[in-house]
Amino acid sequence: MLLQIVDDNETNLMLFEQIARRLGPEVEVACHADPLAGIAACEAEMPDLVLVDYMMPNMDGHEYVARVRAMPGGRDVPIVMVTAAAERSVRQKALELGVTDFLAKPVDPSEVRVRLNNLLALRKSHLKLKNQNRWLADEVAKATGALLEREEELIVRLARAAEFRDPETGGHIHRMAHYSLLIARNLNLPKDTCELILKAAPMHDIGKLGTPDGILLKPGRLDEEELVVMKRHPVIGHAILSGSTSQLIQLGAEIALSHHERWDGLGYPHGLKGEAIALPGRIVAVADVFDALTSDRPYKRSWAVERARDLLAENSGTHFEPACIDAFFGAWSEVLAIRERFADPELPEDAGLAGMV
Repeated sequence: MLLQIVDDNETNLMLFEQIARRLGPEVEVACHADPLAGIAACEAEMPDLVLVDYMMPNMDGHEYVARVRAMPGGRDVPIVMVTAAAERSVRQKALELGVTDFLAKPVDPSEVRVRLNNLLALRKSHLKLKNQNRWLADEVAKATGALLEREEELIVRLARAAEFRDPETGGHIHRMAHYSLLIARNLNLPKDTCELILKAAPMHDIGKLGTPDGILLKPGRLDEEELVVMKRHPVIGHAILSGSTSQLIQLGAEIALSHHERWDGLGYPHGLKGEAIALPGRIVAVADVFDALTSDRPYKRSWAVERARDLLAENSGTHFEPACIDAFFGAWSEVLAIRERFADPELPEDAGLAGMV
């Protein structure tokens, strides 16, 4: 524990130092006859207790207290001011500035020792509690982080479960999620929202877990009845994910339900139009279609990226929200980097070339 004593009177300084030295070996004493030197010492290392005289040259006790309180870590340090017994107005102002206690001249050495000892004990208890609170905050943060990691792991595993039933690849999940992140960033969405979209986007097709294999895995195009069944997967996905208290899973439910809606109202499952469609769904729609077009499937070959880009541009304002298309094109170099980073293995040359479902 560091006790600082500031008094321009050498006799008083020696007296207070002698009293302080009797407080025990754990108390380190620093004496300053010049208040400016005392302030410099506080800036270098904040003491655990300050004993300061009121009447001093260069800087009185009021200014000294004000400057200590304004320093980092100075708000909670006990400060004892030494004043004349009759200086009531001085004491009033000192209290307003944050003085903890007073000693009246002439001082009683026994009283000084007891007061300083009590204040150091109080300071020690305060620091212990502060450290405990910091430790508790760290533990809560660790526990919260662990819960979020488990939540994100569950989402990834759900997305993988959907992959096993779908001819789409794991690369598709990563690519479309990162495309969605690019769009969200270029739309100037808050950083935490962008991160949530990145993590929630892989849940977009969770509803395909409820789609029959004969339809989900059928090579070539689906007939009208099969399309009706396939178009139920957004509702199924929403049903799987809805009702959670997790903000991330709630967003996943919203994306699952809305990513097949169209800007012109001709999408499904509810035929929503324009801004009635949730923004995350409008974002994922662009990312999902682009990656579907530019990816190989067992039943089709991938499109060239420029051909897919042209199709997106042609459908801006009909299938897709124009702002989302502009945001996607505005990060084109990053789009190409993501395609390379999460590239799929090439399909055999004899893979089917049927049209995309």
